Amino acid sequence: MLTYSEYGTRRTDAPPLIIAHGLYGSGRNWGVIAKRLSDTRHVITPDMRNHGTSPRAQTQSYPDMAADIAELIHHIGGPVDLLGHSMGGKTAMALALTQPDLINRLIVADIAPVAYGHTQQGMIDAMRRVDLSTLTRRSDAEAQLAAAGIEPALQSFFTQSLDVPNKAWRLNLDVLEAEMDKIIGWPDDITGPFDGPTFFLSGGASDYVTAQHRPKIKSLFPRARFAKIPDAGHWLHAEKPRPFEASVRAFLDA
Repeated sequence: MLTYSEYGTRRTDAPPLIIAHGLYGSGRNWGVIAKRLSDTRHVITPDMRNHGTSPRAQTQSYPDMAADIAELIHHIGGPVDLLGHSMGGKTAMALALTQPDLINRLIVADIAPVAYGHTQQGMIDAMRRVDLSTLTRRSDAEAQLAAAGIEPALQSFFTQSLDVPNKAWRLNLDVLEAEMDKIIGWPDDITGPFDGPTFFLSGGASDYVTAQHRPKIKSLFPRARFAKIPDAGHWLHAEKPRPFEASVRAFLDA
């Protein structure tokens, strides 16, 4: 089963909230937001497969990742509210569409149920160029990532998945590279729909969710609502944490 961190305690007046992180992330990336949201509910932040301290696997498909989250929900007790960002958002959508009884409310952060034409291969290449044998602190890796052209915000993000004492990435880069087509894709055989309350929260400066995506979204999630956080990009929860938190609270408490 996925490893996870917990914030707050189980309550009878609100379902648990699970937060599924994106590609190259981990549950710890969401620690600050999870702790703040735990004032009103039990919050769980798992490491997705092949990330953090969760088990390594040979696949990174959305049906497989959705099954991982379903197993976690059965373990903690559901139904739950589910928030997913990017890869985690596609996982959350896949689970809601295939096992809707497990999900109460769904929040999808800056991703659509479509295949994208971009690739994240450059990020893997940059992480592989880091000379792990020379590292004594995270800043050493950040400097090497900067030399590889990685922007400062992502340098900090990536190095949260770095195990400096053991000089290793807490990411299964080989499988993530091999499964990249599945990660940037979307399984078209998942048809749904999910009739529960759904919130698509996007970055105002991001192009991951566009007007052209809305017909597909509404066909799968007929109760979908949409909002954008001004001046935020794809990493909207890291760039604008307080507006992100406020938007999530408003939806969950509605």
